[in-house]
Amino acid sequence: MSLRRFLDRTQAGQALAQELRRRTWSSPVEVVALPRDGVPVGAEIARELHAPLDIAMVRKIGAPGHEELACGAIAASDVVIWNEDIVRTLGVAQDVLSASVAREREEMSRRERAIRSFLTPALPLRDLSVVLVDDGVATGATMKAAVKAVHLQHPKEIVIALPVAPLDTYDELRRELCSDVMCLSVVSPGRFGSVGSWYDDFSQVETEACRDLLEANRKEHADSAALETHPKPLGAEYRL
Repeated sequence: MSLRRFLDRTQAGQALAQELRRRTWSSPVEVVALPRDGVPVGAEIARELHAPLDIAMVRKIGAPGHEELACGAIAASDVVIWNEDIVRTLGVAQDVLSASVAREREEMSRRERAIRSFLTPALPLRDLSVVLVDDGVATGATMKAAVKAVHLQHPKEIVIALPVAPLDTYDELRRELCSDVMCLSVVSPGRFGSVGSWYDDFSQVETEACRDLLEANRKEHADSAALETHPKPLGAEYRL
């Protein structure tokens, strides 16, 4: 398999969208992105598939004293997953883990309020084909938490879509509660480095940018619904 690099998240989303277009879907599609960095990727997929776009809030739980190391992750619906090997190796006490979960849940709620702003509530996922998107994964902890949270909403299927992932994490994700994992660059662990090393532009995605992309998608689908509800009369012209 040839490995791809990406100019930025927009270009990565466009490349993923072209692959996803070839897929046969069992039900209507909804794109769900992990904020903030997965939202520009998901927006391109949603645009190409003419699908609604929403977010699945997740938070990494950093190991005490080694915050950059994910010892677990949380998502909606009280989902918590742990990297048992890291927790056991570091000997982290249960009360410390519980305090970390509480702290990260509070931060996750704060970020969701900031991103959603005046948007309508989360879109339902029941009986839909959900494309779950991020800009890449390393350990896969947050994606695993997101899969479990989405699965609790009873979608028809879950397809994970990623620009890049290390081979071991890719194999782990394929064993999760999903129908498929589409990844454009599956990299041997020794060559992976980090998600950012596979992008020319890996600048931080701001909350306002996420909000703008979500609002644009909601407006597009509201306009489409209005046109379907009020079809134009014969001879009328619509400016689209």
